[in-house]
Amino acid sequence: MLIRIAVSKKTKIILGVDPGSILLGYAFLKATGQKVELLSMGVLDMRKMERQAQKMSFIYSELDRLIQYYEPSTGALEDPFYGKNAQSMLKLGRAQGAVMAVMGNHGLTVAEYSPRSIKKAVTGKGAASKEQVAAMLPHLVKGDFHHDFLDATDAVGVAYCHHLQGSSASPDGKRYKGWGDFLNNNPKRKG
Repeated sequence: MLIRIAVSKKTKIILGVDPGSILLGYAFLKATGQKVELLSMGVLDMRKMERQAQKMSFIYSELDRLIQYYEPSTGALEDPFYGKNAQSMLKLGRAQGAVMAVMGNHGLTVAEYSPRSIKKAVTGKGAASKEQVAAMLPHLVKGDFHHDFLDATDAVGVAYCHHLQGSSASPDGKRYKGWGDFLNNNPKRKG
């Protein structure tokens, strides 16, 4: 059951996403000054879906529903880790594109952070494990962190990293105000 949260002008709601085409982690944080509270975290589970188009549609529609409910003012996602498997990277890129599209269509500023930056923001060490990030977050963010998937806690880490950046751009963070701004700043992606 979803419970609507009252938000003041000094409070911001942050959406954090750990993109994936099998499991996608998401989290919504409520930040008032330095006080950060977990509103919701979870995963979009696409393990039983076979077609990529079905997965991307599911990502878009579920995040759209959650964004409409929580009304975040900003969003952030983890940059993909570049591996050797081109097919995996293509699938991850599609998931990231679906996330950016839904955020952009809601007018959210979109920031991207490297896995190393997120780990460093949460644990102080850029080489920390996912388990170390998950163990540290309850000390930084108030809330119920019981979840079966590290993808969900990774998404909390993304949102927390974004909170720490405030309104300034991070050294490796890229920010876009909607889909049009993304395309203007990435002319090679216009097709």
